[in-house]
Amino acid sequence: MADPATYRPKPGEIPVEPGVYQFRDSEGRVVYVGKAKSLRPRLSSYFQDVGNLHPRTQQMVTTAASVDWTVVSTEVEALALEYSWIKEFDPRFNVKYRDDKSYPWLAVTVDEEYPRVTVMRGAQRKGVRYFGPYGHAWAIRDTVDTLLRVFPMRSCSAGVFRRSAAIGRPCLLGDIGKCAAPCVGRVDADEHRAIVEDFLSFMGGQTGTFTRDIENRMRVASGNQEYELAAKYRDDLAALHRVLEKQTVAFADGTDADVLGFEVDPLEVAVQIFTVRGGRIRGQRGWVADRADDAGLPELVQGAVMKLYADSAPSAVPRQILVPQVPADVEALTDLLAEQRGGPVTIRVPQRGDKKSLLQTVEQNAKQAMGRHKLQRSGDLTTRSRALEELQQSLDLPTAPLRIECYDISNLQGTEIVASMVVFEDGLPRKSEYRRFTIRHEGQSDVAAMHEVITRRFTALLKARAEGADEAGIDPETGKPKKFAYAPSLVVVDGGPPQVAAAYDAMQQLDVTDIALCGLAKRLEEVWLPDDPDPVILPRTSEGLYLLQRVRDEAHRFAITHHRQRRSRSMIDSLLDPVPGLGPTRRKALMKKFGSVKRLRAASAEDIAMVPGIGPATAESIVTALAEAAPVPAVNTATGEIMTDDGGSG
Repeated sequence: MADPATYRPKPGEIPVEPGVYQFRDSEGRVVYVGKAKSLRPRLSSYFQDVGNLHPRTQQMVTTAASVDWTVVSTEVEALALEYSWIKEFDPRFNVKYRDDKSYPWLAVTVDEEYPRVTVMRGAQRKGVRYFGPYGHAWAIRDTVDTLLRVFPMRSCSAGVFRRSAAIGRPCLLGDIGKCAAPCVGRVDADEHRAIVEDFLSFMGGQTGTFTRDIENRMRVASGNQEYELAAKYRDDLAALHRVLEKQTVAFADGTDADVLGFEVDPLEVAVQIFTVRGGRIRGQRGWVADRADDAGLPELVQGAVMKLYADSAPSAVPRQILVPQVPADVEALTDLLAEQRGGPVTIRVPQRGDKKSLLQTVEQNAKQAMGRHKLQRSGDLTTRSRALEELQQSLDLPTAPLRIECYDISNLQGTEIVASMVVFEDGLPRKSEYRRFTIRHEGQSDVAAMHEVITRRFTALLKARAEGADEAGIDPETGKPKKFAYAPSLVVVDGGPPQVAAAYDAMQQLDVTDIALCGLAKRLEEVWLPDDPDPVILPRTSEGLYLLQRVRDEAHRFAITHHRQRRSRSMIDSLLDPVPGLGPTRRKALMKKFGSVKRLRAASAEDIAMVPGIGPATAESIVTALAEAAPVPAVNTATGEIMTDDGGSG
């Protein structure tokens, strides 16, 4: 542990302007990021008597070995820079607001000539109007399916749309009246756009206009004795009422707002968000995050709001945000969100009425989410710690292996050899650090391929260090991690003594002697160490063994995925060699469109001709070449065996 006095800035050295500061450990990794209206009093508070600090703050300042800061001109800039650095460096002592899943949104692609309604996840993009988020994708599909009879807009993919246009016949939705079929010209672009605008207005909360209009049409049709048309309007009205019944009325005044509820304990914080649009609850989501510092509720509210909206489209930012306590820097946060939204944003604590009542409901949901999380995760955190401790003891490691790298080789009878590297930190996968390798020398055995991969990986590590990166892999010029520059605590290879020996030999040749190595053999799940004739046998109930199995299986899955992608590309190349004028660009377009040889074989010449750059004549040549080629046998990529027609191996 470091003494904070050893890196305390000199008196008067810290500026009084607004800014953002970073605490770094002895290896240069950022462990905490914070901001302040005035840097001097905020940073000085960390260097008082350690006994007066909160326990987590004590741990942070004793883990850190240095502190630096960046001065900015306004509090808004400080808030934005703090969020950017937390996202970039992932400091261990900051609250990690990681959503527990990717929530689906109802999305309308308004930037297309014929807009489409669909389900979307992930980052929001320009030119798309979003509604939600929803708890489940099926809830969106159910809502859309109901509304399409009233607003028959396009919901098909680009491929289905082009195919229907090519053959001059609409899909099933067009035949049953749930699509206006712009693909075959039943409506033009302007008429379809009008349907889309009505759909957007209804989803945006203007529901009364449409229900009254359909009621009037139903009465007029009935008065004119057009009973079939009146029945259609009756069914349309029932469909709208079904959708509205599923959306609970929260605010009678039609307010657009997001309501945030929190449940906080000394170790974690649960967040729940209700999305209210047009006075109705349109979606709900939430997460539970670790509390790595002693931030109070105002700071937690601020972090959650930044997490929700910092990377969102302007349309996702509501006019009102209702919270249990005002955020720490509410003025700066409001200005930042107003600039992003392009209009005023209010963040406030409701005091009475329906808004106060809904906030209490959201907080009750947060409390229940925390309870469920503790039941599910109470053993999980303990289990991960026990697994790392067991590995430390069983493999005689100086410390617990907080970063584990695992390597696996995948090939098909010595061809298309690939390898994978997966990374687990603190017992959890770190997918951003995963890497794939293509073995440079075909025909090698798995043992030789393992030697090559380990050599390449640690050559990159040594090169990064030679270029100035420290042991944490931090580039001193940019302050960012360099690729392959962070050393693992433990290297695991998929295999027994031969693979372990190859990896050990590669590491010895590079003089990498400070990193532990082991192998996990599949047959009996034995753990092999270098230069040890006997394996380490971990009990079947060992959490350490279970962690190694998870790491090994993840490496195997990642390698198999890479191998299949390369094999599919190779097969398409060989099958399409007889087709004249079909170069790499067109083959890549075919692979992107169909994804596999099987799907390409099943496609018609018309389907193939829809691929950019492929004309009718070339499409016919492709179909002929695939028909004349011998069937591609199925291959077990785990064993390399060719599968026979009856499912056995030959």
